[in-house]
Amino acid sequence: MRLFAAVLPPEDVAASLAAEVAALRKLPGADRLRWTGRPGWHFTLAFYGEVDDDLAAGLSARLERAAHRTAPFGLALRGGGQFGHGRALWAGADGDLATLRLLADRAESAARKAGVPMGQHRRYHPHLTLARSRDAYDVRPYVDALDDFTGHTWTVTDLALVRSNLPRSGVPGEQPRYEAVARWRLGASG
Repeated sequence: MRLFAAVLPPEDVAASLAAEVAALRKLPGADRLRWTGRPGWHFTLAFYGEVDDDLAAGLSARLERAAHRTAPFGLALRGGGQFGHGRALWAGADGDLATLRLLADRAESAARKAGVPMGQHRRYHPHLTLARSRDAYDVRPYVDALDDFTGHTWTVTDLALVRSNLPRSGVPGEQPRYEAVARWRLGASG
């Protein structure tokens, strides 16, 4: 299974972001980007890649402990940026970023302890991917348009383990499908 740990924005937050993205998609050149569909919006905490079935149960148990050890926290969408010279356009985060980073570190540590190969540790940079480009592309107009965007704050109450199902049809523009296979309450007794 291709898995990652994530924070999923609630429906009302996704709705306000959808309105912002609709405006971005009207900017010149927007058709050169592959826009992430609303069901794919999430804050990835740790990407695990292909996880053997025999490691998945241990990973789930450790993620559950990580969630229980982390208190709920406030988060909001704010601004935007890019990675890789326009290869990824994203919305940023605001709020209790220290706790978000702590949860990301715990999600990565859970994988390592469960035997999931994680490669080299990188400092967590919270972002929600809005669009991608195969080639370098000047997304500064989109980043500039996101400068004033601030969503309302919500309380993050759970950690999700998400399965990504990659496109198989070969149809251009087909999006991966995401499925939350488990969710754990933050700060729950356990």
